[in-house]
Amino acid sequence: MPEILGHNFIAGARSAAGSQRLQSLDASTGEALPYHFAQATDDEVDQAANAAQAAFGEFRQLSPARRAEFLDAIAAELDELDDSFVAIVCRETALPSARIQGERGRTSGQMRLFAQVLRRGDFLGARIDLALPERQPLPRVDLRQMRIGVGPVAVFGASNFPLAFSTAGGDTAAAFAAGCPVVFKAHSGHMATADLVGAAIIRAAERTGMPKGVFNMIFGSRVGEALVKHPAIQAVGFTGSLSGGDALCRMAAERPQPIPVFAEMSSINPVILLPSALAKRGEAIARELAGSVCMGAGQFCTNPGLLIGLQSPQFSQLLADLGQHLDAQAGQTLLNAGGLRSYVSGLEHLQAHSGIQHLAGQVQQGNQARAQLFKAQARLLETSDPLLQEEVFGPTTVAVEVQDNAQLRAALLGLRGQLTATLIGEAEDFQAYAWLVPLLEEKVGRILINGYPTGVEVCDAMVHGGPYPATSDARGTSVGTLAIDRFLRPVCYQNYPQALLPEALRDSNPLGLRRLVNGQWSEAPL
Repeated sequence: MPEILGHNFIAGARSAAGSQRLQSLDASTGEALPYHFAQATDDEVDQAANAAQAAFGEFRQLSPARRAEFLDAIAAELDELDDSFVAIVCRETALPSARIQGERGRTSGQMRLFAQVLRRGDFLGARIDLALPERQPLPRVDLRQMRIGVGPVAVFGASNFPLAFSTAGGDTAAAFAAGCPVVFKAHSGHMATADLVGAAIIRAAERTGMPKGVFNMIFGSRVGEALVKHPAIQAVGFTGSLSGGDALCRMAAERPQPIPVFAEMSSINPVILLPSALAKRGEAIARELAGSVCMGAGQFCTNPGLLIGLQSPQFSQLLADLGQHLDAQAGQTLLNAGGLRSYVSGLEHLQAHSGIQHLAGQVQQGNQARAQLFKAQARLLETSDPLLQEEVFGPTTVAVEVQDNAQLRAALLGLRGQLTATLIGEAEDFQAYAWLVPLLEEKVGRILINGYPTGVEVCDAMVHGGPYPATSDARGTSVGTLAIDRFLRPVCYQNYPQALLPEALRDSNPLGLRRLVNGQWSEAPL
């Protein structure tokens, strides 16, 4: 395994201009690991952003096939990282090795998926309206459109996915695919992991002849604002807290040239438990819910933090069964000490609320998170009580019992935007409660039937987004190939000679693309 140098990545080289050093910690013990990282100086942030800007012109004009080679090379480098790499990630995050190996496969897999997107070319969105010189009362000129990368992208690493939402994660993959160089801000919870993955990206860039500033990475706790406000940065990708995402959005909006921030922030992912399902398989549902709530110590953005059911003996029994399952759960180590402090604070706020009752869960103490079940009055959802809308990042869920369909509708209308909503039911439930679907479509980015929201498939059809505060922009997704749209913008070419047109828009169609020509899809040359 390569040495962990701990220096910032700038224009294909390493830099440690400042004197301050940061230290990586063992997530389970709090012990200092033997790795130190250079806090980026203001000048290094500036250099990294400028390096990305300098690389943009060359990188975006590379053919899609060349950028695909780069993404495939990154995937290969990630796959070659050995067991000692996995061991370091495990120490920094307290995540088990099987989870890390699976997440590495997802990370390299999404790089290869975006390489496929580049090779098939549909991301360009090629559209052609041929000239109509005889049209009356006015002729139409020749107009052609395609999409290009917006420019350098700042990406902030997530705490809970040290690989798939981090250095070589989905935001980085989508930005590279769009032709946008990246300046990555490493997460303080897994800096050694970031260093090793960053080095793998640089090796891939060198192997495939990419421009020097295509990937840059900075370490430090006080660099985010300078990065977002840098004039070279043209978009931001972020996964983290609501407060952090809101702060970045304000910074970006207040720039002389405002830029978009695509932030995934907060979601409680309601699960609606319908009557026939509870009557037929309530015990199994309780067991499955417990597994979803506690998966990964509840540190998934799709963790089911809210359970809603109609008042009935069956719903009461489900809560009793679920409580028993959660009572039996052993404590789990969270990603870092800050996460545990936030979890404990969230539990204290729930316990102090007069409209919320603690139903089950071992007493929260020590350095591990204990699974908890609460029950809240339905009026808190109907009135959009802020506390009930807040994500408690850990193995906790809150149940709400509604009296009838009218209160169920009112409760769902009171919900803020979410990443997911789940319907657990039987065929007769889905017929009787079909009215729920259009309501949920306005609230969430993904609706599940008889599944659980933890676990996000990386594919063309996936949407991992939703209305605020789930994300800052509900028009995009941070998982799946549609994620590339966030870092593209359309350009129209009017009356261009063939020799000057991008290949995707030439009459000969050298890339073999499916294009919208005069309102009809076609792959044929013109």
